Amino acid sequence: MAGKKTARVPRAAYEQELLRLQTELVKLQEWVRAEGTRLVVVFEGRDAAGKGGTIKRASEHLNPRVARTVALPKPTERERTQWYFQRYVEHLPAAGEIVLLDRSWYNRAGVEHVMGFCTKEEHQLFLRQCPIFERMLVEEGILLRKYWFSVSDTEQQKRFRQRLKDPTRRWKLSPMDLESITRWEAYSRAKDEMLVHTDISEAPWFVVESDDKRRARLNMIAHLLSSVPYHEVPPPVLELPPRPPSTGYQRPPRDLQTYVPDHAASL
Repeated sequence: MAGKKTARVPRAAYEQELLRLQTELVKLQEWVRAEGTRLVVVFEGRDAAGKGGTIKRASEHLNPRVARTVALPKPTERERTQWYFQRYVEHLPAAGEIVLLDRSWYNRAGVEHVMGFCTKEEHQLFLRQCPIFERMLVEEGILLRKYWFSVSDTEQQKRFRQRLKDPTRRWKLSPMDLESITRWEAYSRAKDEMLVHTDISEAPWFVVESDDKRRARLNMIAHLLSSVPYHEVPPPVLELPPRPPSTGYQRPPRDLQTYVPDHAASL
């Protein structure tokens, strides 16, 4: 269950602060690029906890060549025979890059464990190896931040109902998402066990109360910014060059090209 209910953040205040934080994220991005830093941000939580919306707002104004979102599908048959962490390693950032993980290696501690997609032995092995793996990342110099989005059962069901009615978000629901409603306590126990084993000093978990999506987004982004010792990197001085004089170029007649129909004219 999420914490006590608080007043929803007003839209005007939310949009103003979000823009300020997004501006700071651009500064963080430029610092990462200039310093050759490697930053990994893990987004975890129950279905409909608000991870995707937060990632969307966090990355909205970032350069996709610097900051990329990774959301892996279920593993292939070949990947199932690899070391569990192997397919995630190839998506880790190089110098000057940010990776936002929309779910991560923690799939094994949550959905795979609860739904029976891995054995008990594989689950226990994950809990032993994960802290070692993350300590290796940190020792390598990667900045690792882990956020757990905590949503109440009533709010989760409300969001599921909204998605069922919204044709633009219906794709976000799967039979497995709906089955998670019937396994609420199993997911809770799995999450508690995961935190016991993987909330380590080198890479601690940070819980984001997410019943209020606006509050969750602001709180998570503000915390991320506060946890990284970035500073503003002066941008290069740019000036528009003067347009050179015409050399006689003539544009071809419009009827030689195929244009998109003016759908907007029918509105």
